[in-house]
Amino acid sequence: RNDHNKDPCCFFVYEKCNEAVVNITTQVMGINWFLEPVVQDGGSGSGSIIDERGYVVTNVHVISKANKINISLADGTSYPGTVIGKDIESDIAVLKFDPPENVKLKTINFGDSSTLKVGQKVIAIGNPFALERTMTTGIVSGLGRPIQNSNNTIIRDMIQTDTAINPGNSGGPLLDTSGKMIGINTMIYSSSGNSAGVGFAVPAATAQRVVNDLLRYGSVQRGIIQAEL
Repeated sequence: RNDHNKDPCCFFVYEKCNEAVVNITTQVMGINWFLEPVVQDGGSGSGSIIDERGYVVTNVHVISKANKINISLADGTSYPGTVIGKDIESDIAVLKFDPPENVKLKTINFGDSSTLKVGQKVIAIGNPFALERTMTTGIVSGLGRPIQNSNNTIIRDMIQTDTAINPGNSGGPLLDTSGKMIGINTMIYSSSGNSAGVGFAVPAATAQRVVNDLLRYGSVQRGIIQAEL
C-alpha cells in the first residue's frame, strides 16, 4: 500500500514548490559527417529557483559541456541561462536567468539536512524523461554515504533515498514535508539506468555552503593544510 501518496502534506508541498522547479536543457558543439562543427542537443535535468532575481541551483553534470543553456519555467516560458559558478567536487552549479520585471518568481528555501533521520518522509520534484514537474515520494534510506560520481570524485555525506529518481531528475530538489529543500538529487545506483530505489542527494548543508561561495566568489573557498618545513 502506498498510503503516503494520500498524505495531504504531499499536495501541500507540490502546490508550494512545483512552480519553483525548472527544466534545464542544453546544447553542445558536435561534429557532423563532414567534420564540421554543429550545435546538437545536449543533456537535460532539473533545478530549483533559490532567489527571485533568477538564480537557480542544479548539478554540474546537468550542464556539462554546454554551449547554450535553456531554463524553462512552469508557465511554459523559457530563458537563456548563464553559469555563475560550478563546483565539481560537490557537483553543484549556480545558474542565472533574467525574468521580466513584472514576473514574481516562486522560490524554494534550503532546509536543515543535519536533523534528517532514516525513515523520514521526503519528496522529489523534477523532470524525469522530460515529464516536467513530476513528484515522487519516499523515505530517507541512509545518511552520510560517500559516493563516487561520474567524474570519479567522491561526494561525502550524501543522502540515500528510495524516492524514485530517474534521468532528468538530476539537479532537482529533495524536499521535507514542510517544502524545504534538504537535498539536491544527483545520482542513482541502477543496472538499467532507471530508478531502482537507490538514489542519492547532496545534502542541503553542503549545497548551501557551496552556493553561498559560488554567489560570492564564483568558486568554492576551501582551506588548504600546508605542512611546515
